[in-house]
Amino acid sequence: EQIVLVAGTRAGHQYNLLGHIGSNTSGVVVEPYLITLTEDSDVFPTFQHEGMEFLYMLEGEVTYRHGNNLYPMKPGDSLFFDADAPHGPEVLTVLPMRYLSIICYPQGSAG
Repeated sequence: EQIVLVAGTRAGHQYNLLGHIGSNTSGVVVEPYLITLTEDSDVFPTFQHEGMEFLYMLEGEVTYRHGNNLYPMKPGDSLFFDADAPHGPEVLTVLPMRYLSIICYPQGSAG
C-alpha cells in the first residue's frame, strides 16, 4: 500500500493510492485512492485537475463541493464529475470519514 502526500493536506487527512494503471493501450490513466479524514479543519484543500472523478462514501458524512454546488454525502452515496471544476470536502459532518476516489485522465496529461 502506497501512501501519497497531496500538497495542501495536513495531519488527519490520509490519501492511500490503491493501485495505478499508467501507460496502456486504452489511452486512459486510472488512479484509485482511499481517502481517510479523521480531524476537522477550518480550510480544506480544493482540487482541480484534468479528467473525471468518481467518489463513493464508505464511512462518515460530508458536504462535498463541486464548482458552485454542494452535495451532502453519507455511506453508499456517490458522485461522478468533471474534475476540471474546483472540488473537495467543504464540511465534515461526521468523523471519521472514508471514501473511495477514482480519478481517470488521458495518458500524457498531468492528471
